[in-house]
Amino acid sequence: MSDVLPMTRRLKAELPSMLAEHRQIVGALEKLRSAARKAGREEHERFADALVLHAQTEESVLYPAALAVGELVGLRGR
Repeated sequence: MSDVLPMTRRLKAELPSMLAEHRQIVGALEKLRSAARKAGREEHERFADALVLHAQTEESVLYPAALAVGELVGLRGR
């Protein structure tokens, strides 16, 4: 449990840059999806869709959950 608080602080500090990277990645994936659609490459289109969904899941579920767990551990440790 002692590792949770430093990891939470690190995630909180690095989250803005991680989200900025996600925006860049999603932009590139949108280009890939468009090119794949034009080329008739459904498997590449599905790949791009899956990675976009992965990024969205991290942003909307995993990162907030990790921060909430860290906050809870911090409160219980007081």
